[in-house]
Amino acid sequence: MKVLLLNSNDSTGGAARAVYRLHAGLHRLDQDSTLFVARRNSSDVTVKAFSPAIDLFSRLRRRLYLEWINRDYAKYRSRPEGYELFSDARTQYGAAPLGQLPSCDVINLHWVASFIDYERFLTQVPQRKPIIWTLHDMNPFTGGCHYDQNCGRYRNRCGNCPQLASDDEKDLSRRIWERKQRTFTKIAPDQLHIVTPSHWLAREAEHSTLLGRFPISVIPNSLDTEVFSPRERDVARAALEIPQEAIVLLFVSDWTGDRRKGFMQLVQALSGLSNLPDIFLLSLGKGKPDLEITIPYRHLGHLEDDRLMALVYSAADLFVIPSLQDNLPNTVLESLACGTPVVGFDVGGIPDMVRPGITGLLAPVGNVDGLREAIVELLQNPAMRAEMAENCRHIAVEEYALEVQARHYIQLYQSMLDNYD
Repeated sequence: MKVLLLNSNDSTGGAARAVYRLHAGLHRLDQDSTLFVARRNSSDVTVKAFSPAIDLFSRLRRRLYLEWINRDYAKYRSRPEGYELFSDARTQYGAAPLGQLPSCDVINLHWVASFIDYERFLTQVPQRKPIIWTLHDMNPFTGGCHYDQNCGRYRNRCGNCPQLASDDEKDLSRRIWERKQRTFTKIAPDQLHIVTPSHWLAREAEHSTLLGRFPISVIPNSLDTEVFSPRERDVARAALEIPQEAIVLLFVSDWTGDRRKGFMQLVQALSGLSNLPDIFLLSLGKGKPDLEITIPYRHLGHLEDDRLMALVYSAADLFVIPSLQDNLPNTVLESLACGTPVVGFDVGGIPDMVRPGITGLLAPVGNVDGLREAIVELLQNPAMRAEMAENCRHIAVEEYALEVQARHYIQLYQSMLDNYD
């Protein structure tokens, strides 16, 4: 069985890390897997990059198509602050990636924004070629946003989009939504199978008008539990120049300024912890936050190396994830695998991994006082933290190892192929 994974890139962002880990897991089980991307950064020979045609006609066509898309976005350039990426269903490449697909039996789409043109690509895949689409956010069933931040308009054709600051019922979000609708209605329910890493995203997809007619399975993300494993805490702290006696809280985000990741909620929670001795805040991510807090704080910047990341998780007493909406964050899996308990908000896919009293504690979403209380409860109970640390490592190995995820996908791929026999 030849498996083809599609993603916009092979290394940048949480979705890319997740799909590359699936790719590695499939190879560990001796599967013929190829990762096809728009932008390739790795030297892995099993990763193939799309190469746009460079003849004059092709370059002119891409430019005109991109200008057409950009014209539709022109009136929405001044979007409200704090919102993330907004993606169209169209791309400048049209159907061209389809002509360069490596030979495969199964196509598994992942995060394909700005790479795969919904209508021009999906409607031209041969009807007897199974398609699995692994969702890493809400974008495939919304009018452009990747997280709706509880707007809920995707359930009814979008329009009046708050992320576009629009009061127009027939705005760009409505037009994108309708393009997706035209595409999905042309695909037979037995040809497309939706996979979500979290139960929360599965429920959102089921309730969506666009994807509700397709079968949906939940298969969690995975990670290499040999790379992400507990390190000696004193060694980790010495390497990172963190005081050995400190009680270390860790925050990790690809971009620390992402409002959805809740860093400011964490800062608010910590404002009430100045009376606790030896608290130390450590953060990772692009962009250095400008904070006024009374506790010691260090920002390590953006790290790419997984082994160094494992060292950081091992140096922490608690990992705090105050996301206001999230799928199944890789960071939580990484913390669990390194034996570091987690505190966060009870939202999205976080409770799939953070199990109260077992691997960490949860607070109601957005409740800063509740988040602070959960942090204090674990900081004041070293015995509970130690027991949770063992639970974290055990659950990571049993449920989130590369091979565990890969086996679930292989079963799904094979079942879809069997339907065509």
